[in-house]
Amino acid sequence: MIIYPAIDILNGKCVRLFKGDYSKVTEYSKNPLEVAIAFMNAGATHLHIVDLDGAKTGLSVNTEIIKSICSNTNLLVQTGGGIRTMERIKELISAGADRVVLGTAAIKNPELVRLAVKEYKEKIVVGIDALNDKVSVDGWTSSSDQNAIGLAMTMKDMGVSSIVYTDISKDGTLEGPNIIALKEMILKTGLDVVASGGIKDIDDIEEVKKTGAYAVITGKAIYEGKISLESLFK
Repeated sequence: MIIYPAIDILNGKCVRLFKGDYSKVTEYSKNPLEVAIAFMNAGATHLHIVDLDGAKTGLSVNTEIIKSICSNTNLLVQTGGGIRTMERIKELISAGADRVVLGTAAIKNPELVRLAVKEYKEKIVVGIDALNDKVSVDGWTSSSDQNAIGLAMTMKDMGVSSIVYTDISKDGTLEGPNIIALKEMILKTGLDVVASGGIKDIDDIEEVKKTGAYAVITGKAIYEGKISLESLFK
């Protein structure tokens, strides 16, 4: 199972939100590139980056930081947040991103997903962020009527092979992941599922691994010292 340490960028800084709430922000570093290099030096091979400004506004606010991380590390970067055009997808993949995550676009512009998968195949990942099983959009600032598994199956029919599945109620809480919902998503869809939200320690990562998840994302547990980089990448 792949482990993605996470960097969430807001106003150019490395932060974490609590349950996706932009009013509940904890800043951990003013230099996301330094954080990425620290992850790489500790043994990480992959990195998950979210442009929180982009997710909320739909604008490519922190692109230059993401490009800098891609060019100054050998990490396989998976990035999302406000990616809503083919031009933006091309820009990030050309800059060295390994995988691009489409979230809001999957609900509001599914044709973009179809075109992107046709062009870039497995480099396109769909982010499904759910609260009470309903998918949220626009950086989690609004909800939809779409069911999480229903959306996943629709994306699978379009050729998507991997999703990032986040339980918003767990994200940034250090309360442990929603294993039941994760198992259901994996079993019912057959997709490569990247688990996100709530990881608090190494035991949680082991529990996620048992579900058959393709990968897991962890952020706050690292920044808060609940998980050491040495134990994560040993």
